[in-house]
Amino acid sequence: MEIGIVGLPNVGKSTLFNALTKTQNAESANYPFCTIEPNKAIVPVPDNRLEKLAELVKPKKVLHSTVDFVDIAGLVKGASQGEGLGNKFLENIRQTEAVLHVVRCFESSDIVHVDGSVDPIRDIETIETELILADLQMLEGKLERLKKQAKMDKSLQPVYEEGEKLLAHLSAGKLALTYENKASEAARALYMEPGLVSAKQVIYCANVDEDGLMADNDFVKQVQEYAAKHDSAFVKVSAQMEQELVGLDDSEQLEFLESFGVSQSGMEQVIQVGFDLLGLQSYFTAGVQEVRAWTIHKGWKAPRTAAVIHNDFEKGFIRAEVIAYEDFIKHGSEAKCRDAGVLRTEGKEYIVQDGDVMHFLFNV
Repeated sequence: MEIGIVGLPNVGKSTLFNALTKTQNAESANYPFCTIEPNKAIVPVPDNRLEKLAELVKPKKVLHSTVDFVDIAGLVKGASQGEGLGNKFLENIRQTEAVLHVVRCFESSDIVHVDGSVDPIRDIETIETELILADLQMLEGKLERLKKQAKMDKSLQPVYEEGEKLLAHLSAGKLALTYENKASEAARALYMEPGLVSAKQVIYCANVDEDGLMADNDFVKQVQEYAAKHDSAFVKVSAQMEQELVGLDDSEQLEFLESFGVSQSGMEQVIQVGFDLLGLQSYFTAGVQEVRAWTIHKGWKAPRTAAVIHNDFEKGFIRAEVIAYEDFIKHGSEAKCRDAGVLRTEGKEYIVQDGDVMHFLFNV
């Protein structure tokens, strides 16, 4: 999973990036365009189940699932026309699976706002307008080519007609994500490479100060309502507080978070929401060499799930041995699960469940 962090300059994107990745490799400064190149970091997915399995199996190493976060430089009005190096940044967004849209929800005389004042909905609409304008340019070019091709190949005519409807949708200032007919075969052809940037799933992230973390201010409520209205996800974090968590051990982090009335870090919230938004889940492999979490989409069958480890596992799939996570914890080992009759043998049609502990048999 790759999540692009977007927003206006000076809303806290790079501060949050530093905190999420527990690094200081994204330059953070109090002026626009301090981030010139996108920064990418691989972040382990927090999952207590992995640690509990490791306590029982005692492997040589423990490997978490991961999320790639990309810190994309601040967009401004005119980004779709190349302002502020906008075209390059829009292309970076195009490569991600979801967008974490960071919105400033606090006042501060020490931090300059690019538009001179804090207004979350205006800020959101500025970014989304640029994404829509970028998609309009791309789609117009694609439709010009399709119109010519459809004269030679009549099978392309439905795609062209669907494109005209999508163009009208975008021209009305609406995201490609909200296009009602996007699941149709003709629309899917339009959404393919180079993908529409306004079609990305969005997590609206209200960045607050410490007071805003304790109780929702009016800015936060505006963003929350906007996210609900647009059927998108929402999280509230304090990027500055997340930065302060870096370097603390688990018990210190928990104590620090509880002092603000929260039980999870911003990183945990964002990753959990991202998993839900994209329909992802984890399964586990557990042996003396390693205990490991693997990320898959909900609804995947056993052979496709096996391919996440290696393509040969899918090609030569024979069967899977499966233990539910709760059963593994209850009985304490694979051998005891086998003796208790809770180790199951599943075939090619088995739909993998979240938390399954699996072992694949294959032959290539």
